[in-house]
Amino acid sequence: AQARMAQAKAQNNTRRKARFAHFTAKSDVRRKLMSAPLSKKLRGTYNVRSMPVRKDDEVTVTRGHYKGRTGKVTSVYRKKWVIHIERLHREKANGVVAPIGFNASKVEITKLSMDKDRKGILARKNRSADAEKNKGKHTEESLV
Repeated sequence: AQARMAQAKAQNNTRRKARFAHFTAKSDVRRKLMSAPLSKKLRGTYNVRSMPVRKDDEVTVTRGHYKGRTGKVTSVYRKKWVIHIERLHREKANGVVAPIGFNASKVEITKLSMDKDRKGILARKNRSADAEKNKGKHTEESLV
């Protein structure tokens, strides 16, 4: 009898089920899915590639008709999978001014709205800190 290694259950990758999971995701899961990449400057500062977008972050639109436009996030509309940015709105045929919804992945965060929770997330995600922590430690692979 040979000892078997424990294996993780294979993740299901059916398009149908992936789409179902995505569009029926709860709000806390949507928060993470509605992440945006950080600007080059912020990426250099925090060693983090992306963060969930939140109200009061400053973002730049990177795709589409409004590419290059900058503004502060006024709302993260998780139910509709969009974010609204100040000064980016359009006048409808009936004269009402409506905000334009942007996909979170099509903007770049240029300034983070900071609080203690956000600092904790950045510290946890900091990739260079992880490398420093394990510096000089041998792993099984390095000894083989």
